[in-house]
Amino acid sequence: MRKHQRWLSVLLSAAMVMSTAAVAVPVYAEEEGGDTPLVVGYSPFSSKFSPFFEETAYDRDAEAITQIPLLSSDRTGAIIYKGIEGETINYNGTDYTYYGPADCEVTENEDGTVYYDFTLRDDITFSDGEPMTIDDVIFNMYVLCDPTYDGSLTLYSQPIEGLSEYRSGMDTLFNLLVEAGEDNTDFTNWTEDQQTAFWADYNQAAEAFAQEIVDYCKAAGYNAEDDSVAACAANWGYELADDAEAMDFWNTMVEAYDGDISTMVSTETAGSSLADLMSDYDAYTVGVETGESAVNISGIQKIDDNKLRVVATQVDATMIYQLTFEVAPLHYYGDTSLYDYDNNSFGFPKGDLSGIRAKTTEPLGAGPYKFIKFENGVINYEANENYYLGAPKTKHLNFREVQETDKLNGVITGTIDITDPSFSGDTVDAVEQANGGELTGDVITTSTVDNLGYGYIGINSHNVSVGGDPASEESKNLRRAFATIFSVYRDVAIDSYYGERASVINYPISNTSWAAPQPTDDDYEIAFSVDVDGEPIYTSGMSADDKYAAAKEAALGFFEAAGYTVEDGKVTAAPEGAALEYEVQIPGDGTGDHPSFMILTLAKEALADLGINLIVTDLTNSSDLWTGLEAHQVDMWCAAWQATVDPDMYQIYYSDIANGGKEPGGSNYQYQIEDEDLDDMILEARTSTDQEYRKAMYKACLDTIIDWACEIPVYQRQNAVIFSTERVNMDTMTPDITTFYGWLQEIQNVEMN
Repeated sequence: MRKHQRWLSVLLSAAMVMSTAAVAVPVYAEEEGGDTPLVVGYSPFSSKFSPFFEETAYDRDAEAITQIPLLSSDRTGAIIYKGIEGETINYNGTDYTYYGPADCEVTENEDGTVYYDFTLRDDITFSDGEPMTIDDVIFNMYVLCDPTYDGSLTLYSQPIEGLSEYRSGMDTLFNLLVEAGEDNTDFTNWTEDQQTAFWADYNQAAEAFAQEIVDYCKAAGYNAEDDSVAACAANWGYELADDAEAMDFWNTMVEAYDGDISTMVSTETAGSSLADLMSDYDAYTVGVETGESAVNISGIQKIDDNKLRVVATQVDATMIYQLTFEVAPLHYYGDTSLYDYDNNSFGFPKGDLSGIRAKTTEPLGAGPYKFIKFENGVINYEANENYYLGAPKTKHLNFREVQETDKLNGVITGTIDITDPSFSGDTVDAVEQANGGELTGDVITTSTVDNLGYGYIGINSHNVSVGGDPASEESKNLRRAFATIFSVYRDVAIDSYYGERASVINYPISNTSWAAPQPTDDDYEIAFSVDVDGEPIYTSGMSADDKYAAAKEAALGFFEAAGYTVEDGKVTAAPEGAALEYEVQIPGDGTGDHPSFMILTLAKEALADLGINLIVTDLTNSSDLWTGLEAHQVDMWCAAWQATVDPDMYQIYYSDIANGGKEPGGSNYQYQIEDEDLDDMILEARTSTDQEYRKAMYKACLDTIIDWACEIPVYQRQNAVIFSTERVNMDTMTPDITTFYGWLQEIQNVEMN
């Protein structure tokens, strides 16, 4: 599960950088803030309120309210390049002017390099009154590019000139101790006592990690309670001796990953990371010099106190979004005595981020509010009088932990002013009841936007294949058979669960993205709406029942093309490597509470008529799904993706099959798509900043993903934020809230009634 959570947090972080920066106008004249606090209800925090090390979306908001990003964005998610003087952009018939702390000029050079020239405003101060300069920006970049940085931001992956040379020649103490082995006698880089303590800690954690997998296999029903470690390992994809113990299991997994423990742990986990299980993991994250490395990153070039040039070695369309990181203060998170740009010292010892980590629970920045304290489930903030867009009108702000079931009631009863309840049918009914029949009224104001993400049904290409070849036409036809059946029931299921609060989508991409195909496009198609001969399955005027019958007939054709024996309208035998029975897992809390549950129920009946047994497993614990996916033990499943502002597909679908056939990484471990052409297109789309060209490339990628039939796009839902009309002055609330531009963007203007 942790791997999937981690990926989500990376994408959330990238998205939230764009969506929580307070950057818009009009900037009202400062007024004395009132004493009535604005109370916002949040799901529980994990206290990682760091611009460097936050993980969850809730912690992200908690720290982002204290910070400002280097670059801001507009209501469509587009970057604001002229933040100092502001850019005026029309949205929904209204002109809005957006400001930011910096200007950025991007120059693509003839030699293939790219210059990102930043000019920082000279009048910004942090909440403690200290001025912000380009040295603060440089400090942040060096933290994010440090060889030991392990937070969710990925600036270190960008093609910045000299970055790889700077990160080379150093490794963490953890990796070096593991590489040296338990019997090492060379204590040049650590003491014998350190080594002894490390291996005691490591071994107990490693054994616990492997045992957790064993326990999971038994609890999930993959193995009997009295099964051996070897038997459980076999269900996890590893062959061990009959008398193997947990540590043997661990060593076998490490060997399978060629000693890459980090990748192994993130991929094979049954819930915990090694860091969770070691008692003193942080002590081993410090960097140790192992060879020569550059003393600086040559592509990070200070021009003066307010100007910076970043040099990239090539065009990468995703890089501008990585440069929207928050500018945290050097004097607070770093050590000013260790900052000397001219002498290659950047505010902390290279390879030692302990000082930055020590400030994780108490953020400080130049954002609209100052963090005061977090206790008893409430984060207390106070208005930052130095905020560059004007001191917030409401002096006191509280982020309060609240359970999902209590969010709506909190607004109605007056304990919460703003929150984001799950926008279910019950929520809608309750809001309308409170308002006398409307979603917005005298008690509650409701703001809805499309979620930056979408729901889908996934199919593992290896588990649902023919003859062990997931890329063959037979295997694709097998998956198309299931996809055709699932697809035909999407309309009725999503309408039943969400009503007008969601819509069916036909491509595996959020409709909020500029790259999403539109129904008006010439080559737009309904997902899985053609038969094995490429002919349309449905005709205009068909009733729902006619469509269901046509889908079954088309699915039977796909099964036959996959190699199944078909007799009297049913499949009676499966080809080698395929089956007559498959399982689909859905996290519906054991009660069927999931948008796609009706799809599976109806599909099960339809497939039974065709001779296929679809086992629908309703999980009470969603973590079981991600654990099973990481072990490649799930045939099909229902879930949702969280997207980013940029539609880059590398994380989800790239496999690197073109360079040695490595196992798909990122989140492609779910589908295990291995397609050289898809890999090439994903990389090619990154090499241009021309949006029309990229959109065409991504359309080709989406068509390829549909061709693999590993993902059935299902729905685009709405998110809701509700406000107390009685207590919040809605005339001062951020107008035209969008997916990319939330109410927090202009929080400095919000007043209480």
